[in-house]
Amino acid sequence: MSSRRFGSQSLQRLLGHWQQPESRMPLWRQLADALRLLILDGRLALDTRLPGERELASTLEISRTTVASALAHLRDEGYLESRHGSGSRVILPDSRSVPTLATAGTALDLSTAALSAGPEIHQAYIHALSMIPHYLTRNGYDQLGLLPLREAIAARYTARGLTTHADEVMVVNGAVSGLALILRMLTGPGDRVVVDHPTYPLAIAAIQGASCRPVGVSLPQTGWDSDGFAATLAQTAPRLAWLMPDFHNPTGRCMDIATREAIAAIAARTRTTLVVDETMVDLWYDAPPPPPLAAFDPAGNVLTLGSAGKSFWGGLRLGWIRASTRTIAALAQTRDTLDLGSPLLEQLATLWLMQNAEAFLPGRRQMLTRRRDNCAALMHEHFPEWRFQIPQGGLSYWVELPDMLATQFAARAETIGIHLGAGTRFGLSGAFDRYLRMPFSLELAELENALLRIKPLWLALNHSQRPLKRSMV
Repeated sequence: MSSRRFGSQSLQRLLGHWQQPESRMPLWRQLADALRLLILDGRLALDTRLPGERELASTLEISRTTVASALAHLRDEGYLESRHGSGSRVILPDSRSVPTLATAGTALDLSTAALSAGPEIHQAYIHALSMIPHYLTRNGYDQLGLLPLREAIAARYTARGLTTHADEVMVVNGAVSGLALILRMLTGPGDRVVVDHPTYPLAIAAIQGASCRPVGVSLPQTGWDSDGFAATLAQTAPRLAWLMPDFHNPTGRCMDIATREAIAAIAARTRTTLVVDETMVDLWYDAPPPPPLAAFDPAGNVLTLGSAGKSFWGGLRLGWIRASTRTIAALAQTRDTLDLGSPLLEQLATLWLMQNAEAFLPGRRQMLTRRRDNCAALMHEHFPEWRFQIPQGGLSYWVELPDMLATQFAARAETIGIHLGAGTRFGLSGAFDRYLRMPFSLELAELENALLRIKPLWLALNHSQRPLKRSMV
């Protein structure tokens, strides 16, 4: 398999503000830490070939010796493989099977916004095992998913104001898998896909993985910019747009009814397919969200993605697509090129969870409200320079730092075994280097421990910037 070459300009944008001018850490080490962070985040994919030392040094405006030392350090750690005349290729150390945290056993993950399983998950699987004998006489392949589960999903949409039938639902292996399937059916290489900016990094990865070009529409301080959305559609003629109106990841905001109506009207007028991700829809704290965006689209051109991952448990790896019957039929044909259906046991477990959701979802929302408020109190106490808004739902804060320090901060945190969600993960071409996504899904003691461990790093980093700022005045 041939390696994908990463251009020096693209790499420079991804690296963001990686240099720490006042730090005592050698420049080559700063570069090595920043590159390692890109690998661990998945923004530098495995088998990616980096630019040559001379080219990279010229682009970054540093010495070739500095670049060579940084790459040599990453080779020694097992993150790069170099061959004479072929440059350096991204790999992973033999001791690591996945690019996640730096220090096994002592690592803390502040980059993932997800919950562990509650006791209801065990109950759901016990029930699923009791039900599965009924299905064992069948072959187990079902591209659309179990009919009872599709009926339950359809009933949830109908209750929220979007009349839906079971034949308008397809069960898939998670919302990202559903997006990948939609992209395979509706797009081709080079097509543009409009997204909110910032947005969910795995959506960016899925769009780029389909050889499409994500085009961002910047989110204002509050709400959505429907005029900017209309202008972007007119200027770029995208193949489709992917949005997350229900407790948007990473900002936690929720789109109001007027904006949903406006967005649906703009998409209909420009004949742009909307793909709406409702992964966070059940995680509301102050008030439930408005009706689904598809409810404002009488022509049926909105495709809606749902997921059991955040509402119930990520280990279920189950999601669904809600669309017109014609679109579902076309997706079923396209699915033959990806997989032959979703696991039966997980479908039965998810069915039980949906049928019993009102017995545990209110308690989960109350627990998350407490964690949200505790996280805010801890950040106010230990990081008074950070600015953030209380999210209406979801699992995280979108934190604004006083300067473009996210990449440097995340790289430093990685050295002590804490993985941070730098804002650049949620942007295009290295944007949002002054933001962090801070999840509040951890238990209070674990979250406080993590924040106290990174506090000295933040104090040192933030202090090191102050002389530089004064000298620039």
